[in-house]
Amino acid sequence: MLILLLAVLVILFDQILKLLVVNTMSLNQSIPVITNIFHITYVHNFGAAFGLLAHRTGFIILVTVVVVFLLLVFLRHLPKEQKLLRAALVLQLAGATGNLIDRVRMGYVVDFFDLRVWPVFNVADIAIVSGIGLLILDLTRNTREKGV
Repeated sequence: MLILLLAVLVILFDQILKLLVVNTMSLNQSIPVITNIFHITYVHNFGAAFGLLAHRTGFIILVTVVVVFLLLVFLRHLPKEQKLLRAALVLQLAGATGNLIDRVRMGYVVDFFDLRVWPVFNVADIAIVSGIGLLILDLTRNTREKGV
C-alpha cells in the first residue's frame, strides 16, 4: 500500500508542476535557472520519448493504457519482498500515468525541464527513467546473486 502512495505522490507532483508551468508561462517561454545549463522551458510534446511518433496520440494512448494495465497486473502478483522491483515498476507506472493524463486531456504532454543538451522533459519522464534505472539495478543484483 505504501508503494502505491509513492505512485499517487509522483502523479500529483507531476500534474501540479505542469499546471504551474501552464498557468504562469507562455508556450515556448524559457526562464534561465542556470544560464545555458538549466532552464524552465514550456513546450508541448506531441510524441512519445524524444518526440518519437509525433501526432500519433491515439496510438500512444492505447499503448500507454496497455502498459499501465500490465504494470498493475504484474505489481498485484509480485511478492512484497521484492521491494526494489516494486519501486521500479511503480515509478514507471506513475510516470506513464502522469503523461497519459496530459495526452487524454490535451492531446500532448507538457514538458518544462530543459538541460539544453537534452530534449525538454518533466517529472513523469524522470519517474519513468528512474524506474528503468532501478529495474536494471534489480536485474543486475539478482543476476550477480544467482552467479549468472
